[in-house]
Amino acid sequence: MLRQSHISRRVAAVAVSLVLAGGAAACGPKDGADKAGSGDKPGAAGGAPQKGGTLTVLNSEPQSDFDPARLYTSGGGNVPSLVFRTLTTRNREAGAAGTKVVPDLATDTGRPNADATEWTYTLKDGLKYEDGTPITTADIKYGIERSFAGELSGGAPYLRDWLVGGETYEGPYKDGGKGLDSIVVPDAKTIVFKLRKPEGEFPFVATQTQFAPVPRAKDTGVKYEEHPVSSGPYKVVKNDNDGEHLTLERNEHWDEKTDEERKAYPDKIDVRSGLDSAVINQRLSTSSGADAAAITTDTNLGPAELAQIGSNKELEGRIGTGHFGYVNYLAFNPKVAPFDNPKVRQAVSHAINRTSVVNAAGGSALAEPATTFLPEREAFGFTPYDHFPAGKTGDPAKAGELLKEAGFPDGVTVTLTHSTAQNRQTSPEVATAVQQALAAAGITVKLEGLENNAFNEKRWDAKNTPGFFLSRWGADWPSGGPFLAPIFDGRQIVANGSNYNHAQLNDPAVNAEIDEIAKLTDLAAAGKRWGALDKKIGEQALAVPLFHPVYKRLVGKDVKNVVISDWTGVLDISQVSVK
Repeated sequence: MLRQSHISRRVAAVAVSLVLAGGAAACGPKDGADKAGSGDKPGAAGGAPQKGGTLTVLNSEPQSDFDPARLYTSGGGNVPSLVFRTLTTRNREAGAAGTKVVPDLATDTGRPNADATEWTYTLKDGLKYEDGTPITTADIKYGIERSFAGELSGGAPYLRDWLVGGETYEGPYKDGGKGLDSIVVPDAKTIVFKLRKPEGEFPFVATQTQFAPVPRAKDTGVKYEEHPVSSGPYKVVKNDNDGEHLTLERNEHWDEKTDEERKAYPDKIDVRSGLDSAVINQRLSTSSGADAAAITTDTNLGPAELAQIGSNKELEGRIGTGHFGYVNYLAFNPKVAPFDNPKVRQAVSHAINRTSVVNAAGGSALAEPATTFLPEREAFGFTPYDHFPAGKTGDPAKAGELLKEAGFPDGVTVTLTHSTAQNRQTSPEVATAVQQALAAAGITVKLEGLENNAFNEKRWDAKNTPGFFLSRWGADWPSGGPFLAPIFDGRQIVANGSNYNHAQLNDPAVNAEIDEIAKLTDLAAAGKRWGALDKKIGEQALAVPLFHPVYKRLVGKDVKNVVISDWTGVLDISQVSVK
């Protein structure tokens, strides 16, 4: 659950977490052909993966803020997880198996007390930093504490909200050595977290890089990112221009016997950023020289590039497909007329033409129509529903009937706010598709396009939220909690800051159910209740789900062992082999 400490950066954080996690939004491919996990899938060099060689990473966005305190990732990120190990991590397997939390530095995923307000972890034996010194729980405690420092802000905000005393703690540079009392270290291998409320999904949060150990003696504050001390299979040997060029080489003190998740096949990883996306895809397609052993962790194929690939079987065999926990939707502010009338909101829901919207988003290869807020993945608690059926192309007749019942027999004129950024999600193409569909139902839509920063500021401003706008949301881990709570929990409405509860829903029953689900440590049981809650909230027509994006990425011709999970939906760099 997100609270005010997080609000100022949440808009960018979704995008950042996707980039660092390995890319644009994705929660795994459907059962069958789209799953990748062996050498004969994308990157179809034959044979078993082998150790050695250099993996090149071609990215558009630099790997900036390479400090575990400042990173905002999903599941520990992609490149970051090669350097930073955490108490828990994501299961590095293809498909649905990849949504599971598994131990990393810890011996298990955590031991809760009876009401999940206290979580205890024990470290594995034989854990060492890149300099050969042992990793201790005191280092994990310190790593978390430094993430509270204002000068190191930017990471996930959950611990500020969840830990007892976290809301007022200012970090180790100002605490006079006192530390945070709610993180208890009885010995070098045991760590206990004391929470101010039940949190059954704490093991998910323990995958964030804030849980990476940081030795106090090696902490250089804001300069730590230049050479963070590695606990993972690779260490940073070069960091130029704030992450524009990163070079990683093997950490000889990493012991694969303590790490069942990271394969760490390449000897060296060369990350080069600041590249144009078209150039990246062209280089991966051509795969000449070092680019034959190259991947990208942040650049997708677009519709034009997919069309160019066409029937090229060799290139098609090098495309990895995935889905992240993400939804694109139409948002209503019920405080703005005519959207204060539920029947108007229902009319819009019935009128929407999801086929034209999907085409505007890049076509069926890059977007899947959605009638639910939660993604179509079991881990999120997906429960099918379609309260306001529109079919594939909309139901303008039903929409017209509802408008008459709402008091608009001659139709209604509304304004749709969108971004001018060419992202095929909140962009003019999608807005125009919505405009055309609603026109058939007697709803005249005027388009208000804003520069992306202005658009984000306006849609998250509780005092000035538009009545009708395009929006999107991505989850920080594969569960319904980080999907539904920020958008529909009334206690997370922020009056003076960025507010993500666009409908400003403050339903005591919804709030109470969110709290009850949060107590569950049985994640399968929690998932069913998240799905039921999604279905219940959907009845109020507070949003119109449009589509869940699909992500397609090329890899170089010599890349193999491409694993795409239902957690990140993109290639897991820790599994890749280039020999």
